[in-house]
Amino acid sequence: MPCTVRPMRREDIPQVGAIDRQAFPTQWPPPPFRRDLDSRTVHYLVALEETGKPHPGIEATEPRSKGKLQRLMSRIGALFGICYPTGDRDVRSEDDIVGYAALWLMVDEAHLTSIAVRESHRRKSIGELLLISVIDLAMQLKAQVVTLETRVSNLPAQALYEKYGLAKVGMRRRYYSDNGEDAVIMTTENIASAPYQSRFQSLKRSCLERCGETPTR
Repeated sequence: MPCTVRPMRREDIPQVGAIDRQAFPTQWPPPPFRRDLDSRTVHYLVALEETGKPHPGIEATEPRSKGKLQRLMSRIGALFGICYPTGDRDVRSEDDIVGYAALWLMVDEAHLTSIAVRESHRRKSIGELLLISVIDLAMQLKAQVVTLETRVSNLPAQALYEKYGLAKVGMRRRYYSDNGEDAVIMTTENIASAPYQSRFQSLKRSCLERCGETPTR
């Protein structure tokens, strides 16, 4: 299923909020999306189904810094065949949003805080596409490593993260407040290093081709 990935906009909040509640029903309080969109350290990406139903005339509402981020994401997409729309006329209808990811930038560390896909669209590589986009964005933001926490019971997520070079480096005991479950801490090596880049670019090409998105040569 062809998808596009772009920075989140204010008009996306209702649908992203619904996906968040579906994926994390016990999480409280919910993420402060509206406040975070004004932050220089928090970045959200959304995945959208390509339906060919543009909504012309919707005015952009992002702060200036987010406009720069959109242009940055567009340049990334031009290199690898992922579409990151930048114009107002590329805004999709709300029901096209099928997943989102959240990244916090802390000095030279990019912390992946959330990644979620609409239940009806899971197991279609959308989560993998979002992870690729997060790592791409982390590189462009000059982060050296990508880190995250995930539930010890979430073995499929751990397998995906390990595939993209995140290794288990520690544990946070009773990290999740809903059931007291431990969290596994995972982190990459330096994402700008030649060995990591070689592995990552190969995995990205494979994912995009599998999803029907052929990277630009």
